[in-house]
Amino acid sequence: MTFAGKKIREIRRQRGFSLTELADQAGVSKSYLSYIERDVQKNPSLHFLTKIAENLGVEVKDLIGEQNNQSRLEQLDPEWEDLLKTAIRNGLSKEDFKLFTDYIQFSKKHSK
Repeated sequence: MTFAGKKIREIRRQRGFSLTELADQAGVSKSYLSYIERDVQKNPSLHFLTKIAENLGVEVKDLIGEQNNQSRLEQLDPEWEDLLKTAIRNGLSKEDFKLFTDYIQFSKKHSK
Protein backbone atom coordinates (compact mmCIF):
# COMPACT_ATOMS: atom_id res chain seq x y z
CA MET A 1 0.00 0.00 0.00
CA THR A 2 1.32 3.41 -0.88
CA PHE A 3 1.86 5.80 1.97
CA ALA A 4 -0.96 8.01 0.61
CA GLY A 5 -3.38 5.09 0.38
CA LYS A 6 -2.49 3.84 3.84
CA LYS A 7 -2.82 7.30 5.40
CA ILE A 8 -6.11 8.05 3.63
CA ARG A 9 -7.63 4.80 4.89
CA GLU A 10 -6.28 5.35 8.40
CA ILE A 11 -7.52 8.94 8.69
CA ARG A 12 -10.83 8.14 6.98
CA ARG A 13 -11.52 5.43 9.54
CA GLN A 14 -10.42 7.67 12.43
CA ARG A 15 -12.87 10.33 11.26
CA GLY A 16 -15.65 7.74 10.98
CA PHE A 17 -16.18 8.10 7.23
CA SER A 18 -17.19 5.19 5.05
CA LEU A 19 -15.51 4.94 1.67
CA THR A 20 -18.75 6.10 0.03
CA GLU A 21 -19.16 9.09 2.35
CA LEU A 22 -15.64 10.38 1.77
CA ALA A 23 -15.86 9.86 -2.00
CA ASP A 24 -19.20 11.69 -2.16
CA GLN A 25 -18.04 14.60 0.01
CA ALA A 26 -14.77 14.98 -1.90
CA GLY A 27 -16.45 14.64 -5.29
CA VAL A 28 -14.28 11.70 -6.36
CA SER A 29 -15.07 8.25 -7.63
CA LYS A 30 -15.63 5.67 -4.89
CA SER A 31 -13.89 3.03 -7.00
CA TYR A 32 -10.86 5.27 -7.58
CA LEU A 33 -10.62 6.05 -3.87
CA SER A 34 -10.80 2.33 -3.16
CA TYR A 35 -8.05 1.68 -5.73
CA ILE A 36 -5.82 4.24 -3.99
CA GLU A 37 -6.45 2.78 -0.55
CA ARG A 38 -5.82 -0.78 -1.77
CA ASP A 39 -2.68 0.20 -3.75
CA VAL A 40 -4.22 -0.80 -7.08
CA GLN A 41 -3.62 2.78 -8.24
CA LYS A 42 -0.27 3.96 -6.89
CA ASN A 43 0.06 7.48 -8.25
CA PRO A 44 -2.86 9.71 -7.23
CA SER A 45 -2.84 13.22 -8.65
CA LEU A 46 -2.21 16.20 -6.44
CA HIS A 47 -5.70 17.41 -7.39
CA PHE A 48 -7.22 14.18 -6.05
CA LEU A 49 -5.11 14.31 -2.88
CA THR A 50 -6.10 17.93 -2.31
CA LYS A 51 -9.81 17.06 -2.46
CA ILE A 52 -9.35 14.14 -0.08
CA ALA A 53 -7.15 16.10 2.34
CA GLU A 54 -9.63 18.98 2.51
CA ASN A 55 -12.48 16.64 3.36
CA LEU A 56 -10.44 14.77 5.96
CA GLY A 57 -9.34 18.03 7.57
CA VAL A 58 -5.63 17.43 6.95
CA GLU A 59 -3.00 18.82 4.61
CA VAL A 60 -1.80 17.02 1.49
CA LYS A 61 1.64 16.71 3.06
CA ASP A 62 0.07 14.51 5.74
CA LEU A 63 -0.96 12.00 3.05
CA ILE A 64 2.22 11.78 0.96
CA GLY A 65 5.88 11.04 1.33
CA GLU A 66 7.65 9.00 3.93
CA GLN A 67 6.70 9.40 7.54
CA ASN A 68 10.13 10.65 8.57
CA ASN A 69 10.94 12.70 5.47
CA GLN A 70 9.94 16.27 4.80
CA SER A 71 7.30 16.31 2.07
CA ARG A 72 8.04 17.90 -1.26
CA LEU A 73 5.38 20.54 -0.61
CA GLU A 74 7.16 21.64 2.57
CA GLN A 75 10.32 22.23 0.56
CA LEU A 76 8.57 24.68 -1.77
CA ASP A 77 8.64 28.39 -1.31
CA PRO A 78 5.23 29.34 0.17
CA GLU A 79 4.42 31.52 -2.85
CA TRP A 80 5.07 28.60 -5.23
CA GLU A 81 2.94 26.34 -3.07
CA ASP A 82 0.05 28.84 -3.20
CA LEU A 83 0.40 29.18 -6.98
CA LEU A 84 0.36 25.41 -7.46
CA LYS A 85 -2.62 24.90 -5.18
CA THR A 86 -4.55 27.61 -7.00
CA ALA A 87 -3.69 26.09 -10.38
CA ILE A 88 -4.81 22.65 -9.20
CA ARG A 89 -8.07 24.03 -7.80
CA ASN A 90 -8.65 25.68 -11.18
CA GLY A 91 -8.26 22.36 -12.97
CA LEU A 92 -4.62 22.30 -14.03
CA SER A 93 -3.69 18.66 -14.64
CA LYS A 94 -0.26 17.07 -14.44
CA GLU A 95 -0.36 16.74 -18.21
CA ASP A 96 -1.15 20.47 -18.62
CA PHE A 97 1.69 21.37 -16.27
CA LYS A 98 4.11 19.11 -18.14
CA LEU A 99 3.10 20.66 -21.49
CA PHE A 100 3.55 24.13 -20.04
CA THR A 101 7.02 23.41 -18.65
CA ASP A 102 8.02 21.72 -21.93
CA TYR A 103 6.87 24.84 -23.79
CA ILE A 104 8.88 27.12 -21.47
CA GLN A 105 12.00 25.00 -21.97
CA PHE A 106 11.46 24.99 -25.73
CA SER A 107 10.95 28.77 -25.78
CA LYS A 108 14.10 29.41 -23.74
CA LYS A 109 16.16 27.11 -25.95
CA HIS A 110 14.98 28.73 -29.19
CA SER A 111 15.11 32.35 -28.02
CA LYS A 112 18.89 32.34 -27.71
